[in-house]
Amino acid sequence: MDGRKNNSGTKGNKGGGRKTKADELKLIERLDEIIDKDEALQTLAKMAKKDFRALQLYLNYRWGKPKEKMDITTNEESLNIPVIRFGK
Repeated sequence: MDGRKNNSGTKGNKGGGRKTKADELKLIERLDEIIDKDEALQTLAKMAKKDFRALQLYLNYRWGKPKEKMDITTNEESLNIPVIRFGK
């Protein structure tokens, strides 16, 4: 027996990985206690007017990233590529 059933992740990453939903909610609650949401949104709005990255951040969180499109030109040759899509 190699002990895999006793592993809790890779040897070099003890306790690694994504935090639990409960831990994420606790962090959000703590942040909400020290950061005023309205003030944060006003700051983001000011930054978005000056910096495209701030605007892009807002748009990505508000409406999501646009779907990526693939345009493949084959010069009339046969092309057979399997496409695997993960997520949305």
